[in-house]
Amino acid sequence: MRKAAVFSAALAATCASAVAVPMTAQAAAPGPTASPAPTTRHRHRHRHRRPAGTPSGAPSTSTPAAPTGTPTEPSGAADGTVTATAVMVTPELPKNETYSYGPGDLQQLDAYWTTAERGTAPRPAVLVVHGGYWLQGDKSAWEYFARRLVADGYVVLSTNYRLAPAAQWPAQRTDVLGALNFLKTNAARWNADPERVVVVGSSSGGHLATQLGTYGDGGERVRGVIALSPPNDPELAYTDGAAPTANHQQRKLRRAVVDLLGCDPAEAAAGSRCWKLLDDAKSASHVGAEDAPMLFMHGTTEFVPVTESRALATALRAAGIEATIKTIEGSSHASALLNHPDTYPTIAEWLGEHLTPATSGGGTGREDDEGGEDEPPADLPSALPTQRSDERTDD
Repeated sequence: MRKAAVFSAALAATCASAVAVPMTAQAAAPGPTASPAPTTRHRHRHRHRRPAGTPSGAPSTSTPAAPTGTPTEPSGAADGTVTATAVMVTPELPKNETYSYGPGDLQQLDAYWTTAERGTAPRPAVLVVHGGYWLQGDKSAWEYFARRLVADGYVVLSTNYRLAPAAQWPAQRTDVLGALNFLKTNAARWNADPERVVVVGSSSGGHLATQLGTYGDGGERVRGVIALSPPNDPELAYTDGAAPTANHQQRKLRRAVVDLLGCDPAEAAAGSRCWKLLDDAKSASHVGAEDAPMLFMHGTTEFVPVTESRALATALRAAGIEATIKTIEGSSHASALLNHPDTYPTIAEWLGEHLTPATSGGGTGREDDEGGEDEPPADLPSALPTQRSDERTDD
């Protein structure tokens, strides 16, 4: 009941303002109406959008066009060896519009969907939250991933949120709560099912996704959370960034924690405002029996280590909530994990299990296994592009 009361207050303010098998291979008033008008920044349908600042007709070096085509036929060598090459295929651009869910410039989201015939059952929905140290990043970087999900039968909303240090914690959580409320309130606009929603977050966006699954009655709010390289414990990230062996990315993440909170955790006395903010920013601080099941994915040697998810997974399981950790061999982080051919199939399988019309069963997830035999990789032609290859905001 305490969590429900806390969440209700936070959401009201918004609307007013593990287990694993290893893988190694900001403008309108907040509180949208049931039929909000999209912002005037309508996006072109059925064609690629040019990045801001790119002249018409000029190639973009920051957002390369997705390759298209079909697999070529295998060719046989004289020794009997058969080789094959394949060209990745990008799904057709679905309908998409940009909407404002709050008064700030960054309180906007992109919706992707396909027109359904009258009488078609509502589709499950996915809310995507971008990464970037809580300091940078943009919803548009996840366009290809959204298109792939739409092609698989989902409605997708990719959201922005206010960034630190201009906006400090818990503004980011307040915003993603507002974006989720916007999705649920306006689900009929895209023929989405407001009761079947999973949140997918990357890096700092993964942290915000796990907050949605634990803060208040997370399990009542969403069916599940998929977090790619989430820094679920900002205090741990702050500490790791001070180690003598810390790399540039870990040191940057340490500084980002200070910008996010607006104070230095090293100077936070017990019971102080900074101490309370730091505790509130830890997703494990909000774990309860009403939380949402979660899937965590990390690279084995990336700069946001799997330890960032182990404590949260342990707390979730202790509360009777399913928690699964999967690792991918190497240093790939966040969106770069999607380059592995098994990542999208794993996400798709998990979504299918948790977004069925009937509520999925309980359980605490499969036993963690972050090493061992490789799983056979998916066929290359099925590993369609799901993310812009040059996204740097999650580094």
